[in-house]
Amino acid sequence: MTVTTGTLVLAGTPIGDIADAPPRLAAELAAADVVAAEDTRRLRRLTQALGVTPQGRVVSYFEGNESARTPELVEELLAGARVLLVTDAGMPSVSDPGYRLVAAAVERDVKVTAVPGPSAVLTALALSGLPVDRFCFEGFLPRKAGERLSRLREVAAERRTLVYFEAPHRLDDTLAAMAEVFGTGRRAAVCRELTKTYEEVRRGPLGDLAAWAAEGVRGEITVVVEGAPEPGPEETDAAELVRRVRVREEAGERRKEAIAAVAAEAGLPKRQVFDAVVAAKNAGA
Repeated sequence: MTVTTGTLVLAGTPIGDIADAPPRLAAELAAADVVAAEDTRRLRRLTQALGVTPQGRVVSYFEGNESARTPELVEELLAGARVLLVTDAGMPSVSDPGYRLVAAAVERDVKVTAVPGPSAVLTALALSGLPVDRFCFEGFLPRKAGERLSRLREVAAERRTLVYFEAPHRLDDTLAAMAEVFGTGRRAAVCRELTKTYEEVRRGPLGDLAAWAAEGVRGEITVVVEGAPEPGPEETDAAELVRRVRVREEAGERRKEAIAAVAAEAGLPKRQVFDAVVAAKNAGA
């Protein structure tokens, strides 16, 4: 006897302008046996705007109940249901609920497909004016200052363009930390309220952007940061080496380990970095 399982459909939703909804979204909302939504109230507003009424059961699926609800939805899928997963904006499982359900469905050999839709990551990247041929998405940084600095240090030498999500009330601290770790001159773009009425893309060096954000910023935020330049002795002056060592020390690393790490990042002998640190100390810098 052949048992036919259902299908899990990940559906992208508009990140701002409702007109950006993919054409298939309305059809999937109407046809699904179960619609799992991050916020059922926002789902209601979306379906009203699209002029569609879900015929299946609507359930909530958000960070607080994701672990408990995943097994329930997997059972629905194993029973043959078509389960549609939508989040508040963008693609499910990209810094939103969904990863656990996808992993569980794949483990049980359930078909997983998608309705492609708007993406804040790709939209911000395209608008940033920074290199787009290679990039990495870092999601949200930790809230605690020490952990945030540590995470940024991990990618300080990353050559690819970096993309982050951030809450507006933490943007000033995040940009200041980025300027500290990456350097005030590293190029970046702050993309705010993408595709919405008050869309804004602010481009410039991290130092300037940090000063701008200190005055307060509102809305949904995506930050795009230029990758690190190619290392080379001629491009890395003593002051920059000392700055990098101090960033690592302030985050809790011992000086010896910080010097070794900075030397490796810059492609320099450890002795050269050590001498720069000692010279700065003697000069009172």
